[in-house]
Amino acid sequence: MTPITPYPITPWRTVPKDIPRPDYVGGSGPAPYGGPHVQSVETIEKMRIAGRIAAQAMRAAAEAIAPGVTTDEIDRVGHEFLLDHHAYPSTLGYRGFPKSLCTSVNEVICHGIPDTRPLEDGDIVKIDLTAYVDGVHGDNCATYFCGEVDQEAVRLTEVTHEAMMRGIRAVKPGRQVNVIGRVIEKYAARFGYSSVRDYTGHGVHTAFHSGLVIPHYDEPSFDTVIERGMTFTVEPMITTGGYGWQQWDDGWTVVTADGSRCAQFEHTIVVTDSGAEILTVP
Repeated sequence: MTPITPYPITPWRTVPKDIPRPDYVGGSGPAPYGGPHVQSVETIEKMRIAGRIAAQAMRAAAEAIAPGVTTDEIDRVGHEFLLDHHAYPSTLGYRGFPKSLCTSVNEVICHGIPDTRPLEDGDIVKIDLTAYVDGVHGDNCATYFCGEVDQEAVRLTEVTHEAMMRGIRAVKPGRQVNVIGRVIEKYAARFGYSSVRDYTGHGVHTAFHSGLVIPHYDEPSFDTVIERGMTFTVEPMITTGGYGWQQWDDGWTVVTADGSRCAQFEHTIVVTDSGAEILTVP
């Protein structure tokens, strides 16, 4: 397939003034989060609402995927869905990111900026969308097919989704977060795939990224103990080749160093007494 290259980017989309914005919008970035990783019952309930809207918006945006459709059009659909539900697109203005969701196609690992490139038959498209509602964020991502894709793309996508679910099922109070990455990397390796290391899951709640790191590979140094009431993402990025990466000059778009394709899935979860509850469900 033809390597993905940069295309022109359209202007930022507007958001009505009556929709509350995160504090970082208009600034250079968010203030460091210094609060707890365990969230209150009230915050978790708000996150259920934000997570549901995020999941619905992502699916609405995905319905626009078709050969000839631009990723900018996917961004427009997701943006308008969020506004219709009085939600702010968390990525818009986050450290200067210019769009309301991320679209990462084929070898793009993550943080792809929606642009005017028309999608091609056989592309795999990752949509990463976060909704900010009532002071909290709901963050999710999934991989979708454009037209008819080959069997390798199907298998990569199925394996990546299962890797995420296995990582989520590994979540138990008292375990260390590294168990999540160990399970994910081990499963991906069974198929000859690699789990990207330098882009991880993260704590999410009132902060978009709290500083809590959730690895997708086996690394014992990530030894934070999982506690009931923690909220974070599990979002493996799995490639058919190696886990090396390069970043475009735009400061955002991350591609595989060897040109191999990448799939990703992500849910926001809350830790329960016995495991995890997925919050990003429609």
